[in-house]
Amino acid sequence: MLAKSMLRMPVFALIACAGAQTPALAAPTLPHDLDISFDVDVGEPLMIAGQEQTAYIKITLGGFALPQRTRSPINLGIVLDRSGSMASDGKLDKAKEAALMALDRLQPDDIISVVTFDSTVDVVVPAMKASDHDGIRERISSLTPRGETALFSGVSFGLQEVGKFLDPRRVNRIILLSDGQANVGPRSPNELGQLGESAARRGISITTIGLGLGYNEDLMAQLAMRSDGNHAFAENGSDIAKIFNYELGDILSVVAQDVQLDIDFSDGITPVRALGREATITGRKAKISLAQLYAKQQKHVLFEVKVPPGMAGNKRALADVAVSYANMISKKRASKRAGAAVEFSLAKEQVAARQNKSVMEAAVEAIATDNNRRAVALRDQGKVDEASKELERNAVYLKRESQRLGSKKLEAYSDENELDSKNVKSDWGKARKTMRETQTKNAMQRSW
Repeated sequence: MLAKSMLRMPVFALIACAGAQTPALAAPTLPHDLDISFDVDVGEPLMIAGQEQTAYIKITLGGFALPQRTRSPINLGIVLDRSGSMASDGKLDKAKEAALMALDRLQPDDIISVVTFDSTVDVVVPAMKASDHDGIRERISSLTPRGETALFSGVSFGLQEVGKFLDPRRVNRIILLSDGQANVGPRSPNELGQLGESAARRGISITTIGLGLGYNEDLMAQLAMRSDGNHAFAENGSDIAKIFNYELGDILSVVAQDVQLDIDFSDGITPVRALGREATITGRKAKISLAQLYAKQQKHVLFEVKVPPGMAGNKRALADVAVSYANMISKKRASKRAGAAVEFSLAKEQVAARQNKSVMEAAVEAIATDNNRRAVALRDQGKVDEASKELERNAVYLKRESQRLGSKKLEAYSDENELDSKNVKSDWGKARKTMRETQTKNAMQRSW
């Protein structure tokens, strides 16, 4: 049974990274063909001859369907804000209900920990197997609101608990929920982003849920993105359970982790930037990591490159791409390799007809997301009219490209930007959170 006492730590307590390991998990006997899909495509596989051009390379990774009654073991840390503001509108009660729902979806051999924070941090449920449901439920149900918001310390202690059972054969995840501004300890988006990067290096992703209109969406988005987690905006307490349910669906369907992409661009090809996700680009080489892939879902990485002029009829290699990953079902590390190339032609109609609409749709969405992010920065500088015009231009760009590519997804994002252009002048508090959530969703390709 779970002991009655809970661990309580002051905000500035020394945070140690516990490294206890679980025993090796036995690999189930499974078919040999359970493997991820891997494709490298070019938006412009046929390019106009005789001129320098921009090309978009899309690397797509797809998760396989999980065999029935098979999934990876979970190491879940729940970090809850219990500060005084969580008392309003039954927010803490809704958060507790969501945490209990998450507990009910775990198996006895899964690991769960629960950390709460206000002015100080409480380890309400130390990392343990989820077999003592009654004892864990009692601890979660007894939580009451109080104090201020030591968010950084809360997440740090959450990482410490998850670290006690850290194992690459488990899905190691933290779900953080807060309704307020971090006002005790480190509190800048960059400081929380660095904490997210530290978590990612250890194989832990952090999903952040901002509740209401009082939280810092930049801080929560940075923490999520830089740990390769998700970020969601819950306008009220009734949204929490739905978001937890979506997130648990992802956590329970992980088929691959520690996905490492290495891209070697060919001679003469200049990598300009990665779109959406951050990548390390050094000369003609690039590296990018994804924390996990989910069953029957796709993730992609986009690169913009400059291609020198080519002669009609000639072919040119753009890049060689290698991926390595941990298959969570076979319990083995695997790798794949593929390349991208273009051909050149003087026939403009043929060039247009060969365009890969899937790649171009992803590129347009990524570019438009950057434009939307720039509009937020303008609005933050007090340049309201400029921000509105930027969003109007973005809406026009998206509408035009949606018609050219036949994309309902881009059409919907155009409508969203049109609405944003009005909201920057009025309902900015809510609009900013919605825009930041969408930017993060697009960049991380959140499935829900």
